[in-house]
Amino acid sequence: MSEIEIKVPNIGDFKDVEVIEVLVSEGQSIKKNEALITIESDKSSVEIPSNLEGKVKNLKIKVGDKVSEGDLILTIESNLEIKKEEVKEKLDIEKDIKKTEIKKDYIQPKIIHKKNVTDISFASPKARKFARELGVNINQVIGSEKDGRVIEDDIKKFVSSNSKNNAAVKDSKPNKIKSEFEHSDFGEVEIKDVPRVKKLSSKYLINSWTTIPHVTNHDEADITEMENFRSSLKDMYTGEKIKITPLAFIIKALVASLKKFPNFNSSIDEIDSGKMTVKKYYHIGIAVDTPNGLMVPKLRNANNKKISLISKELKEISELCRNLKIDKKELFGGSMTITSLGGIGGSFFTPIINYPEVAILGVGRSEKKQIFMNGKFQIRTMLPISLSYDHRIIDGAEAARFNNDLKENLGKNFAYKLAV
Repeated sequence: MSEIEIKVPNIGDFKDVEVIEVLVSEGQSIKKNEALITIESDKSSVEIPSNLEGKVKNLKIKVGDKVSEGDLILTIESNLEIKKEEVKEKLDIEKDIKKTEIKKDYIQPKIIHKKNVTDISFASPKARKFARELGVNINQVIGSEKDGRVIEDDIKKFVSSNSKNNAAVKDSKPNKIKSEFEHSDFGEVEIKDVPRVKKLSSKYLINSWTTIPHVTNHDEADITEMENFRSSLKDMYTGEKIKITPLAFIIKALVASLKKFPNFNSSIDEIDSGKMTVKKYYHIGIAVDTPNGLMVPKLRNANNKKISLISKELKEISELCRNLKIDKKELFGGSMTITSLGGIGGSFFTPIINYPEVAILGVGRSEKKQIFMNGKFQIRTMLPISLSYDHRIIDGAEAARFNNDLKENLGKNFAYKLAV
């Protein structure tokens, strides 16, 4: 182990510069580029780093000393085999550290500018020590005193501001959990590309799920008469059976409920503003299952269309989505969305709200059940419905009333009125 001297490197056109802070002590282990002392002149304040690593043996300098290039700072014990030329290598501080020029004859107005990480802050030893205790890089702190000098209050404000910003970043970017093992450690795997539609929609789903407080109410609607009526529809001229999807009836029923409960046909862009946008149009989003992923086109002005036209347009926009020919604009600007699993199967689930909408209706597959009505059990066709809503705007009681109204709209009287 050899004892090596570390001296003041080239610090520009400065002589007899005051040492305002000693950052290491005897017996301390230091790393390469670790700051040893802080010096301060009339023009700048800089930290002198070590060009070696080792253990401090003798400190040759103290606070208040005047130093120039070549003065001995300390000696270290190091296991490294180092040539004398390397030990005496002069570090050009102007290359490694951007100095902050301090103008003595001019005091700038208190305009806050962003500082580069490499800028050097003008600060007292006490302020620097306080910053180190808090783990703060003092070079990032904006000084409020004369000539930009940093004081303890500046550091406190910096820490407070950063805490809020870090919390916001942490909330907006959930930590990714990395597995200790690779999937291939357990057997054969295949790496495939995520379909483009799913990749594009993922950010919207994450935004919706993480920013909107979802609540879901589950219920069942008796659609016995509606289904009987739907299956009995025939062309008045040819006598052929008219095929109209149950979804067309559900859309008309939903529009009627939206008119009665306008909060469900609204959006909130910024809850802190205290404002919400209530829409006067009725554009119903329909979740369409495609080979490329889920797409949600809008059926425009559903309130002005008859059942037969709605059924026809449903087929058309679904086909456009499956062939990736739908206009991008048609995927936005909805009132409320319906997502149906009726053609596949399943009952209740929790649909994710299609932001910036505030509610979504999930529909399962209908089935016949024994229901106790009018003093006896009867076989009825029941439709499972799952209503997810934004709890910032809609509370549980309002959601329950909305579901009750929707069930009435899907009942026998409404089903008949829709078709005549």
